[in-house]
Amino acid sequence: MQENRRHAALALPLALAWIAGCSFDGGRDTDTGADSNSGIGLPASSEGSIGGSLSSATTGGDPTDGAETSGANASDAGGDIKFDLGVADAPPPETGGELECDTVLHGTLRDFKQSHPDFEYTIKVDPGIVAAQLGVDGKPVYAGNPNTPTTHGQAEFDQWYRDVPGVNVAIPIAIPLTLQSGLFTYDNSAFFPIDGQGFGDEGNSHNYHFTLEIATEFTYQGGEVFSFTGDDDLFTFINGELAIDLGGVHGPLSGSVDLDQQAAALGIVPGGTYSLHFFFAERHTSESNFRIDTTISCFAPPPE
Repeated sequence: MQENRRHAALALPLALAWIAGCSFDGGRDTDTGADSNSGIGLPASSEGSIGGSLSSATTGGDPTDGAETSGANASDAGGDIKFDLGVADAPPPETGGELECDTVLHGTLRDFKQSHPDFEYTIKVDPGIVAAQLGVDGKPVYAGNPNTPTTHGQAEFDQWYRDVPGVNVAIPIAIPLTLQSGLFTYDNSAFFPIDGQGFGDEGNSHNYHFTLEIATEFTYQGGEVFSFTGDDDLFTFINGELAIDLGGVHGPLSGSVDLDQQAAALGIVPGGTYSLHFFFAERHTSESNFRIDTTISCFAPPPE
């Protein structure tokens, strides 16, 4: 009997030590790099949350250990001791950052009938058709008549870059820019992208009556230039400010904007991301020239 008491006395501390060791095992592994799919960043399971509690994500080691990161101190719930590892909530992933670069400009062509009042009308260089600031809807604001002889008025002009059933037909277009001698260029001396489409060629050798709208974004690095040569109208807005005005029905004309020289007027600073809106119109037979040259190497669609 005395021998049994001695064995029991020895066994009790050992059992308590074994129990304590098992109870603390949940907070043992604090190596957050043990598993690339778990830990402080994105939770390993879909139950975790970003920027909130990570209580359902483990921090490495055996996921059955029961360690959690939601409490400030050790707690005893249901007989299991659980430890907070002191890991702060993970920040949400960045949604901004660098633009997804593209050297293709995506836009919308709108085909018109040649009977539209502003088409096959007066031939004349005609700056001042549009206001110096882009409209809140991302469209140019008419500022013309009676000082712009190639247009009839706001009602007709407002149809140029808006979808109007029965008046125009919208057709998507992609314009690829290719690197040539340090410039990203598109050059087409016979720019007739919708021959046989929309309202058709209407008895002409080409479809001469259409507009083109492009809306994109770029990050201003410093040193960029944007140039256009063509006919007819061309209005380019950067950061909502008119940068090139080649309005009117005319032969090929050229316009260019040096972003460094015009940075203050355009309200741009290096490192900022800004909108570029480009509005073109082909309004008269019998030529259509279209050339873009730029040192801007990265364009992206604006956010929806």
